Amino acid sequence: MARALIAGARTVFFSLFLLLCLTCNNNLVPVAEAIWLTIPGSGTRCVSEEIQTNVVVLTDYYVIDENNPEHIPTISARVTSPFGNNLHHNENVSHGQFAFTTSETGNYQACFWLDSSHQHGGASLTLGLDWKIGIAAQDWESVAKKEKIEGVQLVLRRLEGVVEAIHGNLIHLKNREAEMREVSERTNARVAWFSIMSLGVCIVVSVLQLWHLQRFFQKKKLI
Repeated sequence: MARALIAGARTVFFSLFLLLCLTCNNNLVPVAEAIWLTIPGSGTRCVSEEIQTNVVVLTDYYVIDENNPEHIPTISARVTSPFGNNLHHNENVSHGQFAFTTSETGNYQACFWLDSSHQHGGASLTLGLDWKIGIAAQDWESVAKKEKIEGVQLVLRRLEGVVEAIHGNLIHLKNREAEMREVSERTNARVAWFSIMSLGVCIVVSVLQLWHLQRFFQKKKLI
């Protein structure tokens, strides 16, 4: 019995340690980001994130006005895909939420601006943005209830999701590396052909110049 408890404790400790190590690497595992934006009184403030395909994005945004909490100014929000498609549009709100699953790889942009009816002397306001991507957007409480798991099983299930996210990001990075390598090889080949063509043109021009000079001296009876 004691050995089983010790083994279980070691498993939990190792799982938590592994989860901490994996989630600390933001380049491989998408995590939640809390962002504070200052929106100018007459202008637009945007934030963008490069995301690959088939990734869940969940974001909450809310206006913060500590000086006048009873009359919080309203804003408008728009979220666009890399190809310019509108994924979310909301007007005259002080808080909101948008969620979508990416279908394109590239920069997804969220823009916010103060409504014209609430612009007051060009003063700016603060916007809180909770940006969750991939595994960070997963509702683990719902997963635990749906799959009827808890404790070590829930930790392992989360680790499985983290590993899948890392695997997907590594595949994405590998594909990007292959694309960049292919572009680099094509560029090098074009530069090589351009160098050869330039050398050929120089040789042809030199030969023509020598031929022209030879004829010129022959006409002048200098040679």
